[in-house]
Amino acid sequence: MIVRTLEEVIGTENEVKADTWVSRRLLLKDDNMGFSYHDTIIYAGTETHIWYKNHLEAVYCVGGEGEIETVSDGKVYPIKDGTMYALDKNDEHYLRATKDMRMICVFNPPLTGRETHDKDGVYPLVED
Repeated sequence: MIVRTLEEVIGTENEVKADTWVSRRLLLKDDNMGFSYHDTIIYAGTETHIWYKNHLEAVYCVGGEGEIETVSDGKVYPIKDGTMYALDKNDEHYLRATKDMRMICVFNPPLTGRETHDKDGVYPLVED
């Protein structure tokens, strides 16, 4: 059994920060669950371009407000506490927060914890 608290992750190498977000990575590839699990804050007043070409992601908002815009068709979907979205087609998108959004994210394949977004907003596949 794996049991971790958010407090155990904050301040460690499993807390990854960027200009527009912070991701606390609770489960990673080395945990052998077949997915990774993250508690992420998207900062208010920011816009992040993301395109997970190599990963599928499901996200559940547990606080805050914002929106997601899909690049392929320009559709904008509001996000608030209780909203789930799944990037089932590796959807390129913009994520915007009007209030800090707390997001619970699941990635498949799982992240190793060393990934960072490249210039296209992509997490490359990182092998062990």
